Amino acid sequence: MDESFKWRDKMTIEVWLTFLLAAIVLSVSPGAGAVNTMANTMKYGFKASLIANLGLQVGSAFNIVMVGLGLGALLAQSELAFSIIKWVGVAYLIFLGYQKFNEVSKLDLGELKAQKPEPFKLFTKSVIVNITNPKSIVFLVALLPQFMNTNESQINQIMLLGATMLVVDTVVMIGYSLLATRLAHLIKNERHVRIQNRIFGSMFMGAGSLLAVASHN
Repeated sequence: MDESFKWRDKMTIEVWLTFLLAAIVLSVSPGAGAVNTMANTMKYGFKASLIANLGLQVGSAFNIVMVGLGLGALLAQSELAFSIIKWVGVAYLIFLGYQKFNEVSKLDLGELKAQKPEPFKLFTKSVIVNITNPKSIVFLVALLPQFMNTNESQINQIMLLGATMLVVDTVVMIGYSLLATRLAHLIKNERHVRIQNRIFGSMFMGAGSLLAVASHN
């Protein structure tokens, strides 16, 4: 029997730790989620960013469930399905970027931070950011089977590995939020706010552009 097959037939602590490392690398790599987290933190503060973080994880959980149900495999094989979701994601990220880039604040920093965020809007926007990224689903389709025991319950293993990814990403996004709070003191007037908006707007549009050139394979 192939040694790699034997290795996959055991969910040992070593296998789980290898998956944990892969999940950390995936989460730490800057993407639309990190941009979304930092932008919300710098605009509304750390506590509000936790709501957005929750939305990101709900979006990720949705993708994990899709993979568990086999829809992820269909997406990985279907050029049409991949393209539809990809272009929806591209359009949404570019829309967020355009909106942020052109956001004009007539408030000083103290007043800006005093704004009350709309929790539901923050939450739903973050959910959409993650579920409209087909590359994350394809990544899950490619990654999860490599760490699963073919002789045991697939659902239980999906739940374990999925929970691992969600916990890791939650911690990493909190780290990005804390980083954003450190940078917030650099924004001292309306001009700085405009610069910040344009930076994050450009980053959102950049994330959308990267998704646009993503291939199916």
